[in-house]
Parts: sequence; C-alpha cells; structure tokens
Amino acid sequence: MKVEFTIPFAEGLHARPAAELVKICQKAKCDIEMTKEDITVNPKSILGILSIGAGKGDQISVELNGEDEEQIAAELQAFFG
Repeated sequence: MKVEFTIPFAEGLHARPAAELVKICQKAKCDIEMTKEDITVNPKSILGILSIGAGKGDQISVELNGEDEEQIAAELQAFFG
C-alpha cells in the first residue's frame, strides 16, 4: 500500500515531529519506506527521517507492506493531518 502526504509542520520534519513519526513507525510490524523525490529512507530511524530534509509543503510517499499496513497508514494520516 502506498500513501502520499504533504508536510504540514511550519518547521518541516524537524526533530520533534520526526521523533513522533518514529514512534508510530517503530511499533509497526509491516515494512515501511518513506520517499521524498529520489531519496528513500526507513522511517523507523530518526536519522533517516531527518536526512531527507522535508520542509513544510514537501510531498512524501510512504510504502507499507505487511499485516498492519492499514492501521499504520491510518495513524500516519492522522499524524500528517
């Protein structure tokens, strides 16, 4: 399952929202990949998330594969609002 999000945070995906995102992703049993343009990272790692340098208004896509992908996709939708 692939979902698309626009970064809503004024400061982008900086440390605080990145840490919250990691909490959501680390509890997932499914495999997750986050992509911005041509950079793909594991969002279970805060360094991975910070390395893509996502700012407010940037588009990211998240690919989920596994048993709880729908639940995690719903939590990500709520997170990115």
